[in-house]
Amino acid sequence: MERKRVKIQGFEVDSFTLEKALDYIEKGQVVTINPEMIQTASKNKDFANIINNAELVIPDGIGVELGLKILGYNVKRIAGIEFGRRLIDKYAGYPTAFIGAKPEIITKAVENLKKEVPNLNAAYIQDGYFKNDEEVLNALKEANPKLALIALGSPKQEVFISKAKQLLPETVFIGLGGSFDVWSGVVERAPIFYQKVGLEWLYRTIKEPKRFKRIFPTLPLFVLKVLKERVTGV
Repeated sequence: MERKRVKIQGFEVDSFTLEKALDYIEKGQVVTINPEMIQTASKNKDFANIINNAELVIPDGIGVELGLKILGYNVKRIAGIEFGRRLIDKYAGYPTAFIGAKPEIITKAVENLKKEVPNLNAAYIQDGYFKNDEEVLNALKEANPKLALIALGSPKQEVFISKAKQLLPETVFIGLGGSFDVWSGVVERAPIFYQKVGLEWLYRTIKEPKRFKRIFPTLPLFVLKVLKERVTGV
């Protein structure tokens, strides 16, 4: 299947639907791109290269969907947490790795997922509070998972994945931020209404006011930059 990508703020984003993206990805790195990541990558060449070299870049976050619409592209967002959950179903039975979050969070998340996916093969579980990347990378290589879900926060998780995929070229890797918190039941995901209208970020900000500084002014500035891109082409 050929990739069909669109460009926003200098970064190419895949225009697959969720189902086609699931069919497409068989190995490599999945980046769930959002305005914050684009802002970081615009100032960090190494991070930008990681995004540009990913095997799949999905538009996670209403900001990217809105930006693409401003540029004339009708590309729907694919929530990273939903895509990660569908990958778990796709590779159920295959060795799967979980890395990230607090010890009690990741343990509970995997426990809950096993109730939903009885044949889930959790071959490697590691909380996110490790200090030696090489030790974890070596252990991950030994586990040899088909799917690895990494929740270390961005850009740390993307950097870690870029190293890991060199050791495990046949593995599907995806960075999932706070998804383990939701799967553990510690954090409630936004109601369906908020998800459908693209306001999941607003619900989470209301629930976690400390997120406000992270989203503002990043989101409105991102929209302004995209408007400029439409007018000037830069």
